[in-house]
Amino acid sequence: MISAKLVKMIEEHAEQLTQEFLKDVQTNPKTSSYHHFSTEELHNRTYDVYKNLSAWLMEKTEKDVEQKYLTLGRKRNKENIPLSQVVYALSLTKSHLIEYVKRHGLADTTLEFYQELELFHLVSQFYDRAIYYTICGYEKEES
Repeated sequence: MISAKLVKMIEEHAEQLTQEFLKDVQTNPKTSSYHHFSTEELHNRTYDVYKNLSAWLMEKTEKDVEQKYLTLGRKRNKENIPLSQVVYALSLTKSHLIEYVKRHGLADTTLEFYQELELFHLVSQFYDRAIYYTICGYEKEES
């Protein structure tokens, strides 16, 4: 069972995490197409995942992830954002989340450490699916 304490901490600090991500994605040379992108849209998508992390990890189905990220991929294709930058932006979202947990996680016991590792695994699994479906949506838009 993942640490409810860690997930709650992430959800409670969703705004801070989102702001850190926005600063990075809008200045990172690997995401140059996002530099003049709507801050509101980037904020809302990222904030939604961070604020509702427990739902995305424990309640949402594969179909939910598929629908949300197929749509994202199609949209980014229509906006002519290079696929490499789309994938990198998603990877940044994941990286900011994992780094936050590393900085603020409270793994004082073996059980808490195990729960933190399990959280990392679930987050990685979620983002792997999100990236896959984003690419699928992007490619479907091209055909």
